[in-house]
Amino acid sequence: MEPAIERICERVPDVVLLDVHLPSGGGQQVLRAVTERGLPVRFLALSVSDAPEDVIAVIRAGARGYVTKTISGADLVDAVRRVGGGDAVFSQRLAGVVLDAFASMPEAPGTVRVGFDPELDQLTPREREVLLLIARGCTYKELASELTISAKTVESHVSAVLHKRQLSTRHQLTRWATERRLV
Repeated sequence: MEPAIERICERVPDVVLLDVHLPSGGGQQVLRAVTERGLPVRFLALSVSDAPEDVIAVIRAGARGYVTKTISGADLVDAVRRVGGGDAVFSQRLAGVVLDAFASMPEAPGTVRVGFDPELDQLTPREREVLLLIARGCTYKELASELTISAKTVESHVSAVLHKRQLSTRHQLTRWATERRLV
């Protein structure tokens, strides 16, 4: 698992095709470890399993899609390209599993309720959390404490959000979030 994380962090590919059930640990752990470093890498989960709990767990961890190993080679290439382009991709049967799971989830207190916003959809769930707290006026230190991550990781997330939104200051980021009624 560590060699995979190191290689991904070293190469920073656009898309990682991730086996959900890696021999040395879950693919979710690889996904989380890379995502927490704030790298602009998208993940497409690939598995023999189509169990709802596997699908939901890896999507919650940040994967942009999930396909089973019964997928054809041409469809897999298409799925990788689509995830690289920012789309979410699921095997047909699994799309219903994801929709059902998220539709039945209760909203957590303080959850950011977001409608369709392609600019916001480019951000990872963690980047959205960071964006919300920055827009509310939290310092990096407060944000790090709130999310139980280091201040350096906060800086990485803020930098990634600024880059994705082509902004240069926290003030611009706060204004952008306010315009979308996130705060």
